[in-house]
Amino acid sequence: MEQRYDLLVEIGTEELPPTALRRLSEAFAEQLSRQFDEHGLTHDEVTPFATPRRLALQVSALASRQPDQENLRRGPAVAAAFTDNGSATQAALGFARSCGVDVSELRREESDKGAWLAYLQRIEGQATDVLLPQLISNALAQLPIPKRMRWGNGSEEFVRPVHWVCVLFGPGRVSGNVLGTEIVATSRGHRFHHPDTVPIARPSDYADALRAAYVEPSLAVRRQRISEQARQLAAKVGGTASIPDALLDEVAALCEWPVALLGRFEPEFLQVPADALVETMQKNQKYFPVLGDDGALMPYFVAVSNIESRDPALVQAGNERVIRPRFADAKFFWEQDRKVRLEDRRESLKPIVFQHRLGSVWDKSLRVAALSRHIARLLDYDPDLAERAAVLGKCDLVTLMVGEFGSLQGIMGRYYAQHSGEPPCVVAAMEEQYLPRHAGDSLPESECGRVLALADKLDTLIGIFAIGEKPTGVKDPYGLRRAAIGVLRMLIEIPLALDLKALLSAAAEGFPGEIPAKASVDEVFDYINDRLRGYYGERAIGMDIVDAVLAVSPTVPSDVDRRVLAVAEFRRLDAAEALAAANKRIRNILKKSAAGEIGDLVDPDLLVEPAEQRLAERIVEMRSKVEPLLFAQDYESALRTLAELRPDVDRFFDQVMVMAEDSSLRANRLAILRELEQLFLATADIARLQ
Repeated sequence: MEQRYDLLVEIGTEELPPTALRRLSEAFAEQLSRQFDEHGLTHDEVTPFATPRRLALQVSALASRQPDQENLRRGPAVAAAFTDNGSATQAALGFARSCGVDVSELRREESDKGAWLAYLQRIEGQATDVLLPQLISNALAQLPIPKRMRWGNGSEEFVRPVHWVCVLFGPGRVSGNVLGTEIVATSRGHRFHHPDTVPIARPSDYADALRAAYVEPSLAVRRQRISEQARQLAAKVGGTASIPDALLDEVAALCEWPVALLGRFEPEFLQVPADALVETMQKNQKYFPVLGDDGALMPYFVAVSNIESRDPALVQAGNERVIRPRFADAKFFWEQDRKVRLEDRRESLKPIVFQHRLGSVWDKSLRVAALSRHIARLLDYDPDLAERAAVLGKCDLVTLMVGEFGSLQGIMGRYYAQHSGEPPCVVAAMEEQYLPRHAGDSLPESECGRVLALADKLDTLIGIFAIGEKPTGVKDPYGLRRAAIGVLRMLIEIPLALDLKALLSAAAEGFPGEIPAKASVDEVFDYINDRLRGYYGERAIGMDIVDAVLAVSPTVPSDVDRRVLAVAEFRRLDAAEALAAANKRIRNILKKSAAGEIGDLVDPDLLVEPAEQRLAERIVEMRSKVEPLLFAQDYESALRTLAELRPDVDRFFDQVMVMAEDSSLRANRLAILRELEQLFLATADIARLQ
């Protein structure tokens, strides 16, 4: 009977990168499980643990050894293995020698193609404890680590230097080394509370043993504990802790024994925009801000310590002391920045390089302003306000606040524009120009914001492509993929009924003659359209549906969206598959026909067969029904209407010989098929549907 034991693996390191800890932990579990599967070692649940100083796994019921395996090696054909008198040939002798046996120990395998010499090799499975060091090393080598470190005099590499490796499995001791470190049966406790080794009797004792040594090994448990403590402390002052998931993950990855503390700062700092204070708390200090019932920032924060101090008040005071000068700087920046109107900062944009071949930020702002005015006119928005927003859009880059906190660009521009008395539309555009910043982010809501966000992204796309710096592989230093998706989302989801190719041509007009911007329009258009496949893929819409729509070359993304959704609905119809197949057949027939072989128009006098008469009549009837629907961009109704043609199309192909010997009949029937194809192509090329 197969013996199974629990396994514990712990890799002790110097402090691991907090933002990558969860990903490393999950990948370690996945990769070690894969190693077990590849080596035929069955097991039950794999439980990951992770702290700043360790990656660990607990595996339940791991097989104690590999199963024995049989490997059938096939050698030469029997006819080539023996001479007429039955003596073994060199082919047989060589095969036997490679198997380490005598020819007499080989067997014969019969098949439809003849008889062959073969050797059944029995491979005894290895003990798991012997395999473990190599399997663990293999798993660690596959972790997603962009840059590995070396330490000491060895050649081993890992994300951080390794200090201990604990492996427990079965009744005996696992020997060997991992990453140049000898395997032991002990762990280590909290760096300050319990710096000594922690003996682990068996894998199931691991979590409790570490908790006794002031280490909570479960990242999920630490995360929950921090969240609960932060909420309880905020509630004591009548507030609610703001706990973004990303910050909670990072804080949980920074401590092994989290203890939350409530800190306070002077209310006078609340005169500074909350965004700046929150940025300081979250990004620099990893604190959780406290908000009131109205959502406004309160003069409190929650800090998380990695020790259980005998004097918590001292730790609290230390955190308050650290945050105070940062808030004082923010207050100073806020007061100084407001002394200069946003408009008066424009000249300071001239020395700031946007891209050395594309000029300064000032140059870009002029191009974007002209393009914004053009787009505003197309949308019947106020062109003066749109241009004003573009002119001021990058001015906050030269403020003290944004110089210190780069992530506040746009956000602080909104505050400074409001302070300068700019119209509400312009004020909103200062921040909205950067939307959407990431997948799932909100879209601009103001008219000025929509125009500026669109113009800014289009200018960047055209300019960077024009100088030959388009994205390659995973490298995208100018964020062009994000910009392209942003353009599509705004045009489709707001929606804005604008012609994308025309917009790109307008953007290209703003560049000087030495930049081949106009020559890049088609390439940028194709690049943006390529992003549609991923965009719709996330909405579970097949790539073939997108290709069917793009095949008819629409240039208005909001119109593309209507077509894609219409084809997706059409595909659900019973007639869809047959009509898609019929369109493929039509395409092939027309493709094989010479240009002059197809009639210009359908001649009613040449309609001989009832089936072709019926289809020709139905095409005329359908055209009158479908054209108003296409004009209204009601593509779903148009395709549903065309689906009614299925029985007529089936009957035509069943009863009519398209490629008739009579050239006039053939030309007329080909003309029927071309008109039928054109009806469908007005929406999409459904012949591309899989």
